[in-house]
Amino acid sequence: MTRIVLITALLTAQMLYADINTTTPDINSSVIDINTTATAGDAPTAESGDAFADEFEMSLEEEFAAETPVDDFDPLSGYNRAMTAFNDILFTGVIFPVAKGYEFILPEPVRNAVSRFFSNLYFPIRFVNNVLQFKIKNAGEELARFGINTTLGLGGLFDPAKAWFELDAHPEDFGQTLGYYGVGSGFHIVLPLFGPSNLRDMFSMAPDLYVDPLNYWPGRGYNLFSNIGQSYSSQSFKILNESSLTYEQYESLKKDAVDLYPFMKNIYEQSRQKAIEE
Repeated sequence: MTRIVLITALLTAQMLYADINTTTPDINSSVIDINTTATAGDAPTAESGDAFADEFEMSLEEEFAAETPVDDFDPLSGYNRAMTAFNDILFTGVIFPVAKGYEFILPEPVRNAVSRFFSNLYFPIRFVNNVLQFKIKNAGEELARFGINTTLGLGGLFDPAKAWFELDAHPEDFGQTLGYYGVGSGFHIVLPLFGPSNLRDMFSMAPDLYVDPLNYWPGRGYNLFSNIGQSYSSQSFKILNESSLTYEQYESLKKDAVDLYPFMKNIYEQSRQKAIEE
């Protein structure tokens, strides 16, 4: 499956990031609850105050421990940091400036329609991986969405399946399928252009790329293009269009990062785990 470097991951990652922010304990409110547990006539003693403090500190440790990645084995840390920096330069110095020019030419509704068109073409990847995970209802909805959006939605430019029939998309890829069957993520790997990944997701790209209709494979039963050059051109256009819709999200997340590599790594790994559990 063709994933747009950090950009595709950031779409789901931003939602996860919002979830993480909303789950951060409110220390002030917790202190108020502790203080108000004693009645006006029963002032807390020093010992009881220490007990409350110890209990409160333990609850904080448990809360934050739940959000700390269990497996932090990172043998490629040096390489990953260098590749994260390389990708960041590529995004901010090359891809995003071009995307901003593209954004200036085409209004957002048109770019959203183009995004829906490409998303509709990725139906085979979603359908196959839903079937492999025995999510038959989801696979059926994906099949219905593809039929409706390809016809009534003019090739996927519009989404009447969602607007008229309340049929949601069910994104799945082979990495999620392997995770569904208990295959661990392995250590983290940052790929050139593709961005954050891990051992499981990196190897799972092969079957997704084969199923991906935007990729040209000689001898495959279906090919949208007659040669690999046409395939690369379509994928480059897709990256440009998606970048014009998401570069602000990347820039916003980057501002919150004290250290970009571990920040992006944790967002990616947690978002992938969340996608597998769903």
